[in-house]
Amino acid sequence: MELHIFKTLWGHTGNLDEAIAACHEQDFAGIEGSVPAGPAERKKFRTKLAQAGLGFIAEICTAGSYVPMRRATLPEHLESLRGQAEAALDCHPRFLTVIAGCDAWSIGQSVDFFGAAMAMADKLGVPACFETHRSRSLFNPWTTRDILLQLPALRLTCDFSHWCVVCERLIDTESEVLALCAERARHIHARVGYDQGPQVPHPAAPGHREALEAHERWWTQIWRSQSARGLSVSTMTPEFGPDGYLHCLPFTSIPVADLSQINHWMAERERQLFAETMGASPARVALPSETVSLAR
Repeated sequence: MELHIFKTLWGHTGNLDEAIAACHEQDFAGIEGSVPAGPAERKKFRTKLAQAGLGFIAEICTAGSYVPMRRATLPEHLESLRGQAEAALDCHPRFLTVIAGCDAWSIGQSVDFFGAAMAMADKLGVPACFETHRSRSLFNPWTTRDILLQLPALRLTCDFSHWCVVCERLIDTESEVLALCAERARHIHARVGYDQGPQVPHPAAPGHREALEAHERWWTQIWRSQSARGLSVSTMTPEFGPDGYLHCLPFTSIPVADLSQINHWMAERERQLFAETMGASPARVALPSETVSLAR
């Protein structure tokens, strides 16, 4: 099994050409991000990625942005998914990663939604996986477990950083849920959360080693499950981002770390971990001079 690591457009401040250049420089397999708004923009986006030999993972948020519109109905979430998924097809994505549903829904409402969402994706002919994300239906381990048990075909984008802050602890305590998620995982968002937030200031800092290594245990469990299931490729996106996730100094709002450098650091570290764990040969890239040692 190979590990393909994608570059997130979340927090990328340059244009698409610069993102593509960064993919080549840092050995990313493609880009993950939202779908361009108009048909002409989507055609240009698709063409540039194809010419660069890069893949695309389309990120979709139903009925809102990362936080849903609280009073949006189940049909409104489905219609939002339909419109965005149809637009995403113009960009030839490998698959959709969907931030979906609402944390205020009952288990029954969420099961109905995900069942209809999977049927919609099947009809459109595009694989879809659903992210474990705060404010959404899969916002904690136990609700996710109850939904997964009723929907054996549901596939996940696992971003366990959200669960750490929701549960206010590292989630090694939930071994049965982690095992179930590993069996359903299609994609990983490699961000390190901790008990008081979804993003540590810098994953290389010694003070956050426990959280980093916990996430890596959970990701390794996913890789082993994927390999056992016969997958030829595992995908991962380092997804440290802005918007309140990135720690800043008070009064000045100066970021405490550089997002691009952090995500590059994560990509290189996880390539090495994957190679050590799965017996693969990691792709080697030159790290920037300020990169902290990868030693574990």
